[in-house]
Amino acid sequence: MAEATPEIRTVVVERDFAHKPEKLWRALTQPHLIKEWLMSNDFAPHIGHTFKFTADWGAIDCEVKEIEPNRTLSYSWDAYGLESTVTWTLTPIAAGTQLRMEQTGFRPHQNQAYHGARMGWQDYFGKLEDALGRME
Repeated sequence: MAEATPEIRTVVVERDFAHKPEKLWRALTQPHLIKEWLMSNDFAPHIGHTFKFTADWGAIDCEVKEIEPNRTLSYSWDAYGLESTVTWTLTPIAAGTQLRMEQTGFRPHQNQAYHGARMGWQDYFGKLEDALGRME
């Protein structure tokens, strides 16, 4: 008898921004801008590029998996036993851009990481909004 696959959970945050996709794309892919709203990093927008997000509490190992300029960005997000994938989707709307962030890969026993991500991404989206307001 085959064992059932444990349920994998996903955190999704969607928000409409009054900015064009190109501006959001810059905030998602330029290291100095990413640092303003997320974390220090050595990101480069190239499939296969490995990079780290770093904070005072530690580091997150990442690898760019998918990139379609101004539309989609996906990378692995691995830290402290969590092996997940973060996917950003930018959709043009009349008022600007709908930004969708999906982080998937939370196993049932990773409640702390799952609930931390649910709260953390809301905070990061707020910081992203602030950073976009400062960008030219």
